[in-house]
Amino acid sequence: MNTQIRGKCGDEVETKVQKRRDPSLIIHNVPDAVTTEKAEDIIFAQNPDLNLQEGDIQNNFAFRTKRIIRNMVIEVKPHTRRHLLQKKLKLQWTICNIDGYVSVSRCFKCSRYNHRHTQFRSEETCPLCAGKHKLKECTASMSDYKCINCVTFNAHSKDRKINENHSPLYRNCPSPQAVIVKYRQNTNYYYIPNS
Repeated sequence: MNTQIRGKCGDEVETKVQKRRDPSLIIHNVPDAVTTEKAEDIIFAQNPDLNLQEGDIQNNFAFRTKRIIRNMVIEVKPHTRRHLLQKKLKLQWTICNIDGYVSVSRCFKCSRYNHRHTQFRSEETCPLCAGKHKLKECTASMSDYKCINCVTFNAHSKDRKINENHSPLYRNCPSPQAVIVKYRQNTNYYYIPNS
């Protein structure tokens, strides 16, 4: 395939197969002394039974929950993910549980997915009625709520229409579920050993 494209386009076009992202895991109840910079070294030192290799773990970020519990998100190789999900991690004097982690980012300026407000480039959209104004300026009643993501889906879909009469903040909105499905499709969960 690449040779056919190069034959027609020459060196003007560079082709490459899109690489799927590595999966992420969340480590619960991480002690404060375990910073994102030191986490990989501490995990390796205190969990020798896991037989981890250098490059199996990449630290992403840590955050606190409403209950002041500190969690850490790490990116791992597919074979490491499967192995870690069956174990618990020792970090300092704490035994930490591990779960899969999928994050869907929604811009608070336009209520659309897969970018943050710092990457915002379109018109500001009200998260309640999909109008071109800020949330604090909205006067729409609950019956006038519109989800900008569902409206956009319906505008581009010929086969299927979904209910758009809700806010993007609505718990049962189908849009974030569709984004999660797409995220999982683009994640490499399966380890294929070199033959």
